[in-house]
Amino acid sequence: MIDPLLLDLPGSITTERLSLRTPQAGDGPRLLPALLESLPQLRRFLASLPWVAAEQTPESSERWCRNAQANFLARKDLPFLIFERQGGELLGACGLHRTEWETPKTEVGYWIRSSRAGQGFVTEAVTALCGYAFAQLRAVRVELIVDEDNLASRRVADRCGFQLEGTLRSDRRAPDGTLRNTCVYARLPAVPAP
Repeated sequence: MIDPLLLDLPGSITTERLSLRTPQAGDGPRLLPALLESLPQLRRFLASLPWVAAEQTPESSERWCRNAQANFLARKDLPFLIFERQGGELLGACGLHRTEWETPKTEVGYWIRSSRAGQGFVTEAVTALCGYAFAQLRAVRVELIVDEDNLASRRVADRCGFQLEGTLRSDRRAPDGTLRNTCVYARLPAVPAP
């Protein structure tokens, strides 16, 4: 098994249009406006993002950034903020979550600020994260877990070369009490990105 604490994982990833980097102390004020703008869309799928149900404040945003930085260093979670390279605007966040180091496998997650959705940024970030997972974590599997009704995220999975492996019926209960179906996608290292 890989000892994750001994892996020298880069804290940044650069793509054609994006700069992904681990959150740092002081990033809260830049993160908060993107979160506030996107809350209506993010809250549609609270079973996937339960933390966005809470009130978003300057303190909670900064706390999230500091926890994310600590979790990255401890290899408990591998979050990244997404910045546009041209202009440096914070576009959202993504990361590799629930990593099982014994396998190793991980799950990719993401969100983008509402005003910048539909421009291919998420596809670009997810493709980069998959490459990072296969090269840096030596992952043999990257999963993408999404609510069945989250069609935008399901299109990202398709564009990034993930295969739908199945739908878990009545898998999660949303905060409003309704049962939700969950789609399980996976990508293996031998599958090239489109």
